Amino acid sequence: MADALLVVPAAVLRNLADKLYEKRKNAALEVEGIVKQLAANGEHDKITSVINLLTSEFTYSPQANHRKGGLIGLAAATVGLTTDAAQHLEEIVPPVLNSFSDQDSRVRYYACEALYNIAKVVRGDFIIFFNQIFDVLCKLSADSDANVQSAAHLLDRLVKDIVTESDQFSIEEFIPLLRERMNVLNPYVRQFLVGWITVLDSVPDIDMLGFLPDFLDGLFNMLSDSSHEIRQQADSALSEFLQEIKNSPSVDYGRMAEILVQRAGSPDEFTRLTAITWINEFVKLGGDQLVPYYADILGAILPCISDKEEKIRVVACETNEELRAIKADPTEAFDVGAILSIARRQLSSEWEATRIEALHWISTLLNRHRTEVLAFLNDIFDTLLKALSDPSDEVVLVVLDVHACIAKDPQHFRQLVVFLVHNFRLHNSLLEKRGALIIRRLCVLLNAERVYRELSTILEGESDSDFASIMVQALNLILLTSSELSEIRYLLKQSLVNPAGKDLYIALYASWCHSPMAIISLCFIAQTYQHASVVIQSLVEEDINPKFLVQLDKLIHLLETPIFAYLRLQLLEPERYIWLFKALYGLLMLLPQQSAAFKILKTRLKAVPSYSFNGMQSKRMPSGDSYQFLHHMSNGSQIIEDGVLAEDGGSSHNGINFDARLQQFQKMQHLHRMHFKVQTKSLNNSTPSPKEAKREEEPCRTQSIDLNVPPHRSSKRGPGQLQL
Repeated sequence: MADALLVVPAAVLRNLADKLYEKRKNAALEVEGIVKQLAANGEHDKITSVINLLTSEFTYSPQANHRKGGLIGLAAATVGLTTDAAQHLEEIVPPVLNSFSDQDSRVRYYACEALYNIAKVVRGDFIIFFNQIFDVLCKLSADSDANVQSAAHLLDRLVKDIVTESDQFSIEEFIPLLRERMNVLNPYVRQFLVGWITVLDSVPDIDMLGFLPDFLDGLFNMLSDSSHEIRQQADSALSEFLQEIKNSPSVDYGRMAEILVQRAGSPDEFTRLTAITWINEFVKLGGDQLVPYYADILGAILPCISDKEEKIRVVACETNEELRAIKADPTEAFDVGAILSIARRQLSSEWEATRIEALHWISTLLNRHRTEVLAFLNDIFDTLLKALSDPSDEVVLVVLDVHACIAKDPQHFRQLVVFLVHNFRLHNSLLEKRGALIIRRLCVLLNAERVYRELSTILEGESDSDFASIMVQALNLILLTSSELSEIRYLLKQSLVNPAGKDLYIALYASWCHSPMAIISLCFIAQTYQHASVVIQSLVEEDINPKFLVQLDKLIHLLETPIFAYLRLQLLEPERYIWLFKALYGLLMLLPQQSAAFKILKTRLKAVPSYSFNGMQSKRMPSGDSYQFLHHMSNGSQIIEDGVLAEDGGSSHNGINFDARLQQFQKMQHLHRMHFKVQTKSLNNSTPSPKEAKREEEPCRTQSIDLNVPPHRSSKRGPGQLQL
């Protein structure tokens, strides 16, 4: 330091600390000349002494003017050194960098000015301090003083120029510094960072794309900034990188895919759109690299399919189709279980479109990787069953397609039907609201006869009598009204002449015994009219209850529909279908005379023309009614039902043992009556008053389908309007 005092006059040092800028400037010029002379003489030791003097006595001084003078003096010394400045940078730059954190904004300003002048002199040699300079520039970009910000901006531009022309810049050392600052929220800092990313990406020798995963999340974070300018800059940078990805033969899709998946769920609309657009390109370009990330990508796509923004929905749907079109192999990191887990989770989405696509994915996996999917069946089966209660009909139809695909195997078919019946038992509303839709769709997908046979087998042994009766009534109504079951109805019509029809009739009979009206309906379809008449005659007082009358009312209305046109036409041949008349008159006798059903049936029977009874042993009433002939039928006469000759009172047709069937029906009805008595006794024991008993009785009544509609009101609905 003593050498420095000998070299630099005291007046120069005094002026260097003056409060007036002009004096400090003139003193700095003196320092520049002194250092230049020393450099020319090769006296670098003295130069070092001068620099140390400027550092210790000025830049680290507690006096602001001294610090300002020291900074301008260091810059002047660097200018004086010119080409020799590089060897003294380790002494010159650190005190200048230290001044950027000075409390005085003017000192910070002069620090920017000093470093700018130093950088202009040393250019590429400056790179060794780049990380420290970048750090202070990042802080100064958000400085509270506008003049400091402006000075920092000029310095920043110069540093960018130096970096772009330097071959010593280390991107590997810079990236951690950049990554640490990418989540800063200050708008000035964000602009500063995006600016550097853009500049460095423009340098051919710097591979910013290779390090994109390190700062990609930060760029996406800026897309939701409140400043339009920052959003625009971030979007522009991302667009440029995406274009580079398209043109690059080698890209790390995996790490970036993880970031995009997270950003696709952003609350910000613009961020979601950009993320889903990137994912769309990745799915097209990524190939095998993305296989391990398919589940995560799917988890991002499915919610976006139902996004409120149309642009996002369109891109998400396109991406979904692209992803589904890729046929990956489970042996190559394709995780079927993970994708099923995502699809199962999305079945709980509040959006219909998302739930439908989740089901389509399960269906796709079943078709491509059936064995692997069935290994996870226990994980998804309950969720698929719950989806049958979905408020959307379209979702229910798709989930039924999935169930049908699973049920191609016999063991899974049985499991499906058992679980379905179990769900109907637990959730009456499912049966009431979705029963017809579910059963009809399964009949289309899995063969109607197979479905009905399995249901009948399960219901035959059903211990809950009330549920069994309700379920059978529902199945019977579907059988009588659904176009999907027309083949079953046709087969049942052949029960007396066709072995296949007979087998189906017997299979259904076992469970149809839970409901008297279901049995009678089955007999009408199968044209076993004699047995229908016998069943009607076997009914006892307890059987003729409100539930029965409601079902009878429905049947009478159904007899007027096109499905039973053949039965109405058979009324024109009374000599051939005498038991049909007897069965219908039996039903007529059970109906209350004031009911609409009674009037409908009576009108139909009276519509039979008189000539139809020519040749019959009958006796007409003066009124012209034709039912008197029934009383004149000889006990030994022969009758023919549907072309089959049978003895009156015979017990077997086409191998059907009707005596055994009748005993089966009566046994089942006896069990129902016993169950009802037990229920009634239990209800009476727990009922404190008649009023409360009445209230307790209401839920039981609602168990029956449409039980809350009285018989006299049923006529207000047309046959085509019957609902489960």
